[in-house]
Amino acid sequence: MIFGLKIKNIFFILLGAAIFAFGLVHFNMQNNLAEGGFTGITLLLYFLFHWDPSYTNLALNIPLFFIGWKLLGRNSFLYTIIGTVSLSVFLWIFQRHAIHMPLKHDLTLAALFAGVFIGIGLGIIFRYGGTTGGVDIIARLVYKYKGISMGKTMFVFDAVVITLSLILYLSYREAMYTLVAVFVAARVIDFMQDGGYAAKGATIISEKSHEIAEKIMTEMDRGVTILKGQGSYTKRERDVLYCVVAKNELSRLKNVIMSVDPHAFVAVSDVHDVLGEGFTLDENKRPIE
Repeated sequence: MIFGLKIKNIFFILLGAAIFAFGLVHFNMQNNLAEGGFTGITLLLYFLFHWDPSYTNLALNIPLFFIGWKLLGRNSFLYTIIGTVSLSVFLWIFQRHAIHMPLKHDLTLAALFAGVFIGIGLGIIFRYGGTTGGVDIIARLVYKYKGISMGKTMFVFDAVVITLSLILYLSYREAMYTLVAVFVAARVIDFMQDGGYAAKGATIISEKSHEIAEKIMTEMDRGVTILKGQGSYTKRERDVLYCVVAKNELSRLKNVIMSVDPHAFVAVSDVHDVLGEGFTLDENKRPIE
């Protein structure tokens, strides 16, 4: 712990900032593609006036730091400082030690890679409690208080900045490919925020519910919750099982259920994120590193 912050979180925020900065320099800046939010504004200033984004990123974010301090809380604010400053540092480094990979002859590839790198970078930063300032702070606040995904919130801001970029310096072709990159980034951010469909949830209705629950617990070492249900047509009360397993355990779970009751009703759904024993906590309720 450093000043109450987890070293693991700091490491991944730095990693995410590095990935984000790499994509911005090598796919956006080298191929004249814009970006949304405050990052898009730094690129706009770069293409119009050749102002270094590593400096303008910090200058634009200073006012938002005060908002972040009051609304995000101490730890989130410090993670945001780390994310914002590290992004500027990596932008500075990659601009001066860039790999020459212009893809203006294939903007489809440039847009896809720009979206993937930016999406992965921001997704990692968000997942470990940080932001890179700017619209990231606003998107995080909207997610925290309104439940609207960060990717969707950022997409709206991105559209405004890209429209402004189109008016000032982008060609229509570059603007269209920029929208592709922004859309891909938004989807990747949502995917990583949701844990990439981290698990599967199974709802099981059977005449042999207790036998199935026992077998799941003994053979798979997974917990099962027994819910009380009633058939709408028959009015009969029966137990309903609910179990969450990792994606690679789903086939095994189905086999366990079928071995006890081949006629069981099973509904499987995606679980976007899982917290608790067996996933983020061990059997002693300690965090799994």
